[in-house]
Parts: sequence; structure tokens; C-alpha cells
Amino acid sequence: MASSNSYKLRCSIPGHEMDVRGLAAAVFPEGAFVSVSRDRTGRVWVPNSSPDKGFTEMHCMSGHSNFVSCVCIIAPSETYPRGLIATGGNDNNICVFTLDQPQPLFTLKGHKNTVCSLSSGKFGTLLSGSWDTTAKVWLNEKCMMTLQGHSAAVWAVVILPEQGLMLSGSADKTIKLWKAGRCDKTFTGHEDCVRGLAVISNTEFFSCSNDTSIRRWLVTGECVQVYYSHTNYIYSIAVFPNSQDFVTTGEDRTLRIWRKGECAQTIRLPAQSVWCCCVLPNGDIAVGASDGIIRVFTEAEDRMASAEDLQAFEDELSKATIDPKTGDLGDIKLEDLPGREHLDEPGNRDGQTRLIKDGEKVEAYQWSVSDGRWMKIGDVVGGSNQQTSKSVVYEGKEYDYVFTIDVNEGGPSMKLPYNVTDDPWLTAHNFLQKNDLSPMFLDQVANFIIENTKGHVVGPAQPESADPFTGEFIYFSIKVAFLFILKGGARYIPGSSDGGTGFGADPFTGTIYLTEATRFVVIFSVSPVHLSPAKLKELNGRAPQEQKLSEEALESIERLLLSVCGPSSSEPPPTIQQISLLWKASHWPEDIVFPVLDIMRLAVRHSQVNESLCGEAEGVQLCNHLLSLMRPEGRPANQMLALRTLCNCFSGRNGRALLMAQRETVLSRAADLASVCNKNIHIALATLVLNYAGCLHSQPDLEAKAQCLSVASRALETVQDKEAVFRLLVALGTTVASDQTAQDLARSLGVSSQISKYSSVSDPSKVAECCQLVLKELQ
Repeated sequence: MASSNSYKLRCSIPGHEMDVRGLAAAVFPEGAFVSVSRDRTGRVWVPNSSPDKGFTEMHCMSGHSNFVSCVCIIAPSETYPRGLIATGGNDNNICVFTLDQPQPLFTLKGHKNTVCSLSSGKFGTLLSGSWDTTAKVWLNEKCMMTLQGHSAAVWAVVILPEQGLMLSGSADKTIKLWKAGRCDKTFTGHEDCVRGLAVISNTEFFSCSNDTSIRRWLVTGECVQVYYSHTNYIYSIAVFPNSQDFVTTGEDRTLRIWRKGECAQTIRLPAQSVWCCCVLPNGDIAVGASDGIIRVFTEAEDRMASAEDLQAFEDELSKATIDPKTGDLGDIKLEDLPGREHLDEPGNRDGQTRLIKDGEKVEAYQWSVSDGRWMKIGDVVGGSNQQTSKSVVYEGKEYDYVFTIDVNEGGPSMKLPYNVTDDPWLTAHNFLQKNDLSPMFLDQVANFIIENTKGHVVGPAQPESADPFTGEFIYFSIKVAFLFILKGGARYIPGSSDGGTGFGADPFTGTIYLTEATRFVVIFSVSPVHLSPAKLKELNGRAPQEQKLSEEALESIERLLLSVCGPSSSEPPPTIQQISLLWKASHWPEDIVFPVLDIMRLAVRHSQVNESLCGEAEGVQLCNHLLSLMRPEGRPANQMLALRTLCNCFSGRNGRALLMAQRETVLSRAADLASVCNKNIHIALATLVLNYAGCLHSQPDLEAKAQCLSVASRALETVQDKEAVFRLLVALGTTVASDQTAQDLARSLGVSSQISKYSSVSDPSKVAECCQLVLKELQ
């Protein structure tokens, strides 16, 4: 079999609908491999017979309720001669499959957060690593021991050939060697999260990290070699059968092949995140990426793709867009770029990157040693405008603009320095804080910056946004509240009407915001559905006899609605009897209870209703009732309104106390609704997480913040609606702001890499602006 000593594409397999997160070479059938994806499935791929060089799906496995993040093969046994397939998921579970059925043979439960790594050993032993900071050892469908010692997520685990030795790599930057369930040694050296481990022999192993390095270790503790070539996070590493050469993949969009300790070949892919790889028995390499496509590369000439397919792959790569700020281009500077003639000069090494100017565009090329030419790998977005000349010096620094601001007539002027790469809202906030000015001027200063920089801003002013539920406007200064929370000192939320002493109402919708220091709450406060007395009477007629209300009771509920959201404040306050009748009606059958829930989520904003329904005795009953309506198999309308009712409970002291006490249960049930394909539910879910984050901001409760981070992170895996994404980003930023431990936890969960894709969202611009602020907090 001829070998080119250079890997080229064998085939592309578009079999998954979302990111491919894990790959493993299968024991059976020969030459097969297994993939797992965020689309919640695992799939077994078998090679096609010649001359077709591709793979065919042989088996599809499903059993996880959220995305699948890792996979490993459990070796054959007498009971299972073809081996088993174990998958770990974001639902905290491990599913174990045979090749005979799509459903799991059994499910292992015990982790409290995402299972992100699996490794199998002798006698059916299974080792799992999780975001819950632990690793667990499983045998015969039972958890035999829990390995505790890491202070952050356990991203990688592997069982060494020598019996009883196990390794775990963590976001706490360390690797631990476990012997008989106890930590025997801790390896330090990596400067960021350890993302992958691979066995070389009984005595050696590799590790890879977010710090862009690969390390070779002896189990005795010494690091014997460090390898550099990647320019961004390294997500996975796999060793060739010779136990010396290896391959790696990462966030710099590349697969890199290492021979004799050197990066011998760099293959760039048309996808942002190259999540995983595995080496097949014949030496071919399977790679999974964020575009949902599995690509197989080979150095065997008779297995390489046709010339047409190779050209199609190159064409796809050339159309990619590259953001120079992501690190994909290494340390290359963008100043004084040469023209196309620069490509006439050969490169110095495989994978070398070169930028050239072509008119107004900046293009990126990569040197291919095997082809002896420069291959286009994409266009650099904004590359021709990366540098801006600075001509104004203020306090020893150069700025694009230094404005003179006169706040009071006859008073001293103030200087406001600004660069076009800055966020105008954050600049305005910092200016007001520095000069001890009222936050009421925030909008004016930010808009002044935007107007006087003639549109040269990274993020334009926030547009007013329509509530997807009703079309009514929501409070557009939510980002301002977020900025205040980041700084931790604001006692006033712009838009409040009472000077920051209690509750302020948004003048557009009546939305209530808490204006206590460093805390705000988003309340759904739009009009109820069109509910006529005749309709309420009709629905009452369909209720079971024991739940029917009298005509007098129906009129009482109508008066309650007027008292909590009527056109004037002259309505009498709700009575205990009215609240009791509303509570009774909220237990109507699920197919007719929707309008009653709509009234309840409005009523609970009223202080007396909030106190009555959310009190110590009644509150748990309310919580349990709403959670029962939020079952994943329930009706979407009820799910959405139950979530919105919980959000509105935060408007009162009793409601906040209730929901903080019930946090673990409420957030766990709410998180399950991220999988429901309904943007209204997603926005309500995001708002609930945001309200919890606001209440937890100044509290040292790491466990509670960890749950907020976890739920927000999990929701971002499936939520598509930009308003929901925005609120989840605000929740993340609020949770980590001014809390180093929470920031470390967020980094350990990979939040930065997860949300970075939103940093360039242009519509609405507030998503990118908020994302950039969160990323700054996590730097």
C-alpha cells in the first residue's frame, strides 16, 4: 500500500446535525468508529467496500436528554463479545449501549453535572470525569468510588495499563494520578485547563491544554518534554499505534500531526472548533468539529479522496472567514501587509500562515509542504481596518478622541477619552463613575460618543427591542443594569422612577426593576391575553364539578385582575378571598388553565398577592404546583406561564425568599425546558436564570452560582432565540462579576469558548456587546 507520508482528506461524513464532540475507534466491526454529538445521538460508522472510500452509518444510539459530550469503547467480554459503547452527556448521565438496539443497555447516574470524559480499563472498569469536579469509577453498573480532589471541572480522564492507576486532568490546571482510589501524585505545569490525556505506555502519558501546549510526562511526576505549535485551545489528543507519534485538534481550526516530537503537518478545517479526533487501526485519522461534519484523513494514496473532492474541500476552506482576534493566526502582525507577490516565496514549514492584501481584502494562506504551494484558508474579517491612527494624547496614552464635556454651566470641564474599539456604553459608565456624576446621564453620554464618532463604534447604541410574547416593548436599558452590576456599586438603575429607594417602573411597559444595590430583577409585565368574562365562564363550565366556581367567584377573580393591573390606582387591593379563588382556579385541568395562569403571573407582582401566595406555608405549595406544570412533557403554554410566574415572584420579598430556598429544585426543573423547541419558553427560562443571578450576585454561595452557571451554559447549547441568548449572557456576566471563584468556575466549564461565537453577532448588537463584556470578565 503506497504512502505519501502526508495526510489528505479521505472523506467527509455529514451525519450529525450539531457539533461532533467525541470519537472512538470501535472494536467491532473492523475499521469502524463511533461518534457522539450535541444532537444527542451516538453513531457507529463502518468503512465502505472499495472503490468507495467513505463510511456508512451502521447504528444510531439515543438515550441522553441533552447533548452527548464524550464516548469510549468498553473491551469485549464473555457476556458482550463485541464490546460495549459508553457515552457521557450534559444530562449528567452515562449511557451504555450494545450494537443490538438503539436504547441504552443501562444508564449510570451519580454525577451532578455534565459527564465530559470517559475511559475504560480491564474487567469492564469505567472511569468518568465531570464538571462537578469529581471522577467516578464504575464497575458492574455501580459506582465503586468517587475521586475527589480537583477544585474545578474534570475535563479528561484515562486509565493506565498498569492495574489500579488512573489519571484525571482538570480545569484547575493540574493532573492527578490516582492509585486504589486515592490521589498519589499531582502534576503541575500547565497554565490553563487540562483538556485531554493520552496513554503512551505504562510509565508515560501526554496531556494537552487550553494554554496551547502539549506535555509529555512520566508517571513518576517529571515533565520530560513540552510541544508548541497550536495558537489556541487544544481540545483533544490521540496517539498513533507506534506509541510515539500523535495528533491534536483545537480551537485554532486545525488538526496537527506530530512526528518525532515535531509538528510535521497542519491541516486546517472549515470549522471554528475542532473538538475531537481518534486514530483508526490503519493509521487514518477521524476528526469531529463544530460544523457537525466528521472528516477522515489518510496518508494511504489508494484511500485518498478524488481530485474533485479534494478541490471541493480546498474551496470550502478558502471561503472561511477568520477573526484575527481569535488567535487563529498566531503571532502574525497585521501592519504593512504585502501584496499577492508575497505568495511567490515558499514557506519555511508546513502550516506556516501568511497574510496578504488583495485590494481592500485581507486573505490568509497556509503553506503545504506536500503540495509545495500556498493554500488559501480564508478571508480575514475586518483585516484591512485593524489599525487606527491615534493622534490625541491624554494622561500619557494615545486615543482616537478626547472630548471636552461641560456638565454644569460655569463649572469645570471634564475630559472623556475614547477609542473606536471601545464600547461607548462602558466608556460612558466609567466616565460618570470616575467623575462622581449621576448614572442618569448614561444614555446622554453614550449617545454623545456615538454621534460624535460618526458611527465608528464596535457596537452601536442598543435598539429598543420588542417582547416576543406580545410585541410590546421591553426595557431596553437591561445592558446598563448589567454594567452597573459588573462594577458592583450602583444603587440606581436608569429608568427607575423613585430615585433608587424601592421599586421603579419602566415608563414604556410598567416593568418593575429592583433598585437595591447591585441587584435587579426582570419582570414580565405585559397585558394578559384577551380574556372576556364570557370566556372565563365558558372555561369554568368545562372544569370538573368539584373545581367549578360560582358566578360570584368568577366576578371576584375579574375584580382581582383589575386591582393588580387596572388602568388606575383607585381599584381596591386584592382580598384574601380573591387570592384563594385564584389559587383554586389555577388547579383547573391543564387544557383549560392557561388564562388563569396568565392572571396569576400578573397578580403575583402585587405585594399582597406575593405575600399571600409566597409565604412560608403557602409558598412551597405554589412552587410545587408551578413545577408540576413545567414537566418537559407538559403543555408549552403552561410551561411558559409557569416560568413567567416564577420570574415575577422575584418582585416581592416573600417571593424572593421562597425561590432562593427552592433554588436547586426550581432551576433543575427549569433547565429541562431548554430542550423544548419554543422561543417563548427559552426567553422565560433565560429570565429566570437572570433573576437568580441578580439575587446571588453579592452572595458568596458558590454552589448556587455554580448551578446558575451550569443552567445558563446548558441552555446556551440549545437556545437559538437572540433575546434568550442575550439574557443568558447577562446572567453569566452577573454571576461572575467581581467574584474570582465564580470566574474560575466559569472558565473551568469552558464558558469563554462556548460564548465566543456570539461576540460577532450583529443583529441585535446588544448580544455581541454583552458577550464581549463577559469575555473581558473571564480573561
